[in-house]
This record gives sequence, structure tokens and C-alpha cells, in this order.
Amino acid sequence: MLTKRNIFLIGPMGSGKTAVGRQLARLFRYTFHDSDADIEARTGVDIPFIFEKEGEVGFRLREKESIDRLTQLDSIVLATGGGAVIEPANRRALADRGVVVYLATSVNQQIERTRHGRHRPLLQDTDPAQTLKDLMAGRALLYAEIADLTVTTDGRRVQLVAEQIHQELRRAQKP
Repeated sequence: MLTKRNIFLIGPMGSGKTAVGRQLARLFRYTFHDSDADIEARTGVDIPFIFEKEGEVGFRLREKESIDRLTQLDSIVLATGGGAVIEPANRRALADRGVVVYLATSVNQQIERTRHGRHRPLLQDTDPAQTLKDLMAGRALLYAEIADLTVTTDGRRVQLVAEQIHQELRRAQKP
């Protein structure tokens, strides 16, 4: 499984992709990238501003470009945005260019982890619990479709999740 020299983390917002990704990059001695941070760095504005000015469609176009470019790098851990799997080209790039790890988490855990964040445009001016349920209903099969490994993050420390992934991927590469 680790013959592909990249690790891509997918999953819903609040699943821990960025935090786990940073730790996982240290364990593998890979470079860490975050597609949302990449978009912000390239545009000079934050994600909520992009959503406000260009809508979700504009953001998804930028996300597609970012994922295409980043997945062509070597020896990286990439944390993607929760909706990255919506775009078929993103799913292909992720599945073809690296090991895809789905960080699964419950809606209750997502609510807990995202309730203080202001950088979640899809949760603004809505009932967060209902929105998260609706998003998961539309995305769960897409996450599962491309996942090489699924790891549950509910109630777990970042270090333990990263260590589990590290061990499972190392074990999978041995003949």
C-alpha cells in the first residue's frame, strides 16, 4: 500500500485531518500540506472570503487546482478539505497518486470539534448539526469509495490516531 509515496487524508470537517496530518508527516518524515491552507496562501485571502465572493463553486474550482498540483508532489502527507471528494477529478487524483486514509468521525464529534471555529463557511447561518448530517449523508460513500484505510477518530488523541495509521501503513508495505 505504501508503494505510493504520498498519504492523503480525507474525511468530514472536524475529523482531525490537519492535526493528524502534521503528526503523520513527522512520523514518515514527509512534508505536510493542507489544501485549504494552500488555497489561502495562493489567493492571499481566507476560505470564508472566497466563499463570500465566489461561492462554493468558485472555491471548488480553486480546490481542484490545488489538489491536482499537490498530489503530483512526492513524499507528502496532504490534508484535504471535507468536500474535496465531491469532485470526481479530485477523487481520481487522490486514489491514483497516493494512499488515501479516511478519518471517520461521528456527527456529534464533528459538532464538538467545530463549534468554536469561524473558518467553516458551510456552517455559517445554519443549524450546524443538521448541516453536518446532510453533508455526511452526501459524502460518506465518496469517502469510502476511495479509501485504502479507514480510521475512526472519535474521542481519540491525535498522536494515537497518527501512530495507528503509521503502523498500519508500515505493516501493509512488508511482503
